[in-house]
Amino acid sequence: MSIRFTAKARRGLVALTVVVGLAVGVASCGSGGGDDKKPDASASASAGTGSKPNTQEGSSPAPLAELRGQDGLLLQITSANRDAGGFVTVNGTFKNDAAKSLVIPSELRGDETEILKHGTSLGGATLVDSKGRKRYYVLRDTDGRPLTTIGLTTIDAGQTIPVFMQFPSPPAGTTEVTIQLPTFSSGDIKISG
Repeated sequence: MSIRFTAKARRGLVALTVVVGLAVGVASCGSGGGDDKKPDASASASAGTGSKPNTQEGSSPAPLAELRGQDGLLLQITSANRDAGGFVTVNGTFKNDAAKSLVIPSELRGDETEILKHGTSLGGATLVDSKGRKRYYVLRDTDGRPLTTIGLTTIDAGQTIPVFMQFPSPPAGTTEVTIQLPTFSSGDIKISG
């Protein structure tokens, strides 16, 4: 009988601990004690003083490069960051500047057999280090899938689609490279990080 009593007491103690934990969590998420007014104050301060808006107030930074493709397709490169893991992630947006929907060219995936079997992607992209005389191809996972945005088919008029590509990292001293994508113009970008 004492085992049954001990088990009930433990369940009760666990339930009490959970209830207290939830109560503390709700209380900490409650009123912030005046923190809620800080964003309003900064937004009204910039609007009232006539200062130019910063990037957090809705304006987007200028792209690192703009690559023009066929029929009004545009790829804007917004960032190229070197990661500690030994790769560079390039982010950007596809934009359709045409007045009609466009099919994303299949040539963007490149012509490597391993990438072709995984569908439409940006697997044909490369980074070129002209000083080091090296070309860096898109990374692949263990199944051969390119580490890029995949499944691109069509893009409506005026639509933008966020995209990414990952490459092996050039040497730390290399900060300026050229990005190339089949059927698009080339663009020089600067790697940060």
